[in-house]
Amino acid sequence: MATNSLHSIQQHSLIKPHHPSHTPPSTLSSSLFLKPNTTNTKLTLTSSFSYCSNSYVTFSLSQTASSTTTPSTSQTTISYDLLTQHLSSKNYQLADEETRRLLIVLAGEPAQKSGYVFSSEVQFISETDLKIIDELWREHSDNKFGYSVQKKIFEKVNGDFTKFFIKVGWMKKLDTEIEQYNYKSFPTEFIWELNDDTPEGHLPLTNALRGTQLLYNIFNHPAFDAVKEEQAEDAVENKDNTSSSSSSPLSKSIFKTDYSF
Repeated sequence: MATNSLHSIQQHSLIKPHHPSHTPPSTLSSSLFLKPNTTNTKLTLTSSFSYCSNSYVTFSLSQTASSTTTPSTSQTTISYDLLTQHLSSKNYQLADEETRRLLIVLAGEPAQKSGYVFSSEVQFISETDLKIIDELWREHSDNKFGYSVQKKIFEKVNGDFTKFFIKVGWMKKLDTEIEQYNYKSFPTEFIWELNDDTPEGHLPLTNALRGTQLLYNIFNHPAFDAVKEEQAEDAVENKDNTSSSSSSPLSKSIFKTDYSF
């Protein structure tokens, strides 16, 4: 029994003549499960054919219970107890691993089968779940770790990933005459503890080192839309502070952290 993709069905008509070959292969049969977009039924598409003169491909359709095409975890109970436990005990490396596992589960069945999240699968993670993960990281790191923290830094460097990687400590400066950076080795060169020297936004890593598109889609998830609004408000506030402090003594000026290069 061989499983065919939906694309192959779309590219061929349901009834198609086959020409005889010199070496007729054995009779084959296949079945394909199609999931409709708007109904809760599954179409079982069964085809049978033989390579004989003037033979035709015939298909039969039957309906069985099914879920929608959009990956869903509505039937899966998600527990954040283990993530909370690792974070509360300051075991950030295990917390990072658990965060990676949760994202795979939340992204749906395809991600669970592959063992990692494609950038295109981030959209299937619910806003509520992503916010919970982010809030737990911020709560147990004095607001130093978390996706929303990383997005603020990303926005402040105008979406430049190289500058962002340097800022959060994912790259190291090379001992060369010209200023150069290289990616740190995972996991030994990353910081798994919270101290004064730990860069803001250093964690979670969560597959970010596999490529920038995954992290970019996380930053642009609806769960973090409020971050951009906060950035805009901060920009206005900084502008007002700059104007009001221009004639004030330097000691009375208000300074905020500057992430720009």
